[in-house]
Amino acid sequence: MNQIAETLASEHIHRDEVGAKIGMWLFLFTELILFGGMFLAYAVYRFSYRDYFALASKELDVFIGLINTLILLTSSLTMAMSITALRRGNKKLSLIFLSSTIIFALLFLVNKYFEWSAKFNHGLFPGSNDLLSLPRGEIIYFGLYYVMTGLHAVHVIIGMIILLFMLFYIKSNKVNQDYYIMLENSGLYWHLVDIIWIFLFPLFYLIH
Repeated sequence: MNQIAETLASEHIHRDEVGAKIGMWLFLFTELILFGGMFLAYAVYRFSYRDYFALASKELDVFIGLINTLILLTSSLTMAMSITALRRGNKKLSLIFLSSTIIFALLFLVNKYFEWSAKFNHGLFPGSNDLLSLPRGEIIYFGLYYVMTGLHAVHVIIGMIILLFMLFYIKSNKVNQDYYIMLENSGLYWHLVDIIWIFLFPLFYLIH
């Protein structure tokens, strides 16, 4: 009887974990639809205002964009290593890698703050007279830039909050070697944030 009870319990846990993973994938799919619609709008407007988009993109700092890309790529690596370390029972190493991921996320936001501040100082922000005096194509470009990168930054902040909770849960042993689905799902969300930026970077910074 004890064996049957243990088997049923383990199957129940397994179904819960599978359900949690499926739920996360469905959520990520809705996020892809959201950003996919924005990417589609970008493509349509870029086709209509190709020259103006190329001109406006020269206002962006490619170096800062590249640094942020490298930061997020590295954060994806540390996130994956945190999950691997926990699965192998190395709680301390998992916490170190997870803390590193959070620090990288913060660095990304700091860089984004300075980048946006530079644009604001040049008068290139939504509703400004300097921006509204530009051709329609450039106004649309910067509108898309602020909306898409701003929404991405919001996702980075949400990701940081989630990872901070994971940090607490691992420390309190609520997430551990035997139950790490929450950390895995958090990692999936963080990888999505990174993938979205991988598309944003060339679209706004590199394509002229």
